[in-house]
Amino acid sequence: MNGRFVFSWIWITLLPLSGCSTLEESETRPTGQNVLDEATLRQGQRGQVDFTTHVKPILEAKCVVCHNQEALPGRMSLASREEAQRSGTLGGFIRPGDPKSSPLLTRIDSAHIQVKAMPPVGESLTADETALLKRWIAQGAFWPIGKDGDLDVNRAKSSR
Repeated sequence: MNGRFVFSWIWITLLPLSGCSTLEESETRPTGQNVLDEATLRQGQRGQVDFTTHVKPILEAKCVVCHNQEALPGRMSLASREEAQRSGTLGGFIRPGDPKSSPLLTRIDSAHIQVKAMPPVGESLTADETALLKRWIAQGAFWPIGKDGDLDVNRAKSSR
């Protein structure tokens, strides 16, 4: 192969990626819409973030469809508090009080071209939703035990 052919092949192969360098421009991760209504969203932005009212609807709509033991056995699951608190190879996925080092947030904020950006396909979290999750983690990431803390995996699947 000559150098010109190889250069052309690389350029043509990488050209489509140039249009997907940011989260906002991605065809596989369209800009999302807020799951919460405006009043509920503002309430969480100003006061204590409540898991059942603020966090659970976001995780059910945009995360748990993939992050559950049925979809990804042995991997990170957000279906319940117990499953979410299990540590992976790099430690806990949610680090209460430390949003900057919580993989839940660092993977949401990853650039599109990185393989681990979440969600890799489907409607992305809005800036408001990400800020609310960050605030929840900063406030200690309280996650109730039992029915209030269990996410409805089937609801998430039917909304897609």
